[in-house]
Amino acid sequence: MNEEKPLENIQQPAAKISENLEQMEQQPMSAETNLQTESESQSQVENPVSEQASGEEEFILNAEAEPFDLSPEPTTEGQDARARELTQSIDTLKAQLNDRSAQVEELTNQQKRLAADFENYRRRTAKEKEDLEVQVKIATINELLSVVDNFERARSHIKPQNEAETTIHKSYQGIYKQLVDSLKRIGVSPMRAEGQDFDPNLHEAVMREPTSEFPEGSVMEELVRGYMMGDRILRHALVKVAAAANEDSPEDEPADMG
Repeated sequence: MNEEKPLENIQQPAAKISENLEQMEQQPMSAETNLQTESESQSQVENPVSEQASGEEEFILNAEAEPFDLSPEPTTEGQDARARELTQSIDTLKAQLNDRSAQVEELTNQQKRLAADFENYRRRTAKEKEDLEVQVKIATINELLSVVDNFERARSHIKPQNEAETTIHKSYQGIYKQLVDSLKRIGVSPMRAEGQDFDPNLHEAVMREPTSEFPEGSVMEELVRGYMMGDRILRHALVKVAAAANEDSPEDEPADMG
């Protein structure tokens, strides 16, 4: 193709030159006209050569600028196979993604269950620790309550007769007061049962006595003081309960209050 195009460019001017020569033979021309004609003919012969060179140069530049793609175009069967491969790859990736998502969800649920179990364990151990501390505290305070009872009995029965006995009495009463204040600071408080209605949750009746001074079923006397710590009962109060005055029962009858 490249060799045929310059040949055509040369053959066309040559045909024109021969045509002009035939006309010159038929028609006389002056010397100037002949020279002009010859120069034009020579330029026409040279121009195709220059046009040929420029055409070749342009072809070379175009060939360098835009190289030809000589690879064969993909066929329809090849495109279908490639599409099937891509589809299979996508399906495989989707399956892997679903598996990973299921694993992540399972691990997340497992982590949540472990966190919930740990929180329940923490609360349970904290409650058990608190209950154990309270039980130890209650056991210790119950041992001290008997000491408080002895101080109260001594205060009610001992009557100092002289200055020396009064000094001793004030000394152990000072110790008693210090012990009671210490119990108050840790939340221990005595029950005030006398004059209150009998409550089996707080009181323990040891006897009943007919009387008109107190309403029936009320606490006449607190024999042994009861104590509480917060809402917990450390020791029930031992009390004497009033009965109706017209009851035919001996005084100081042992109580049966259930």
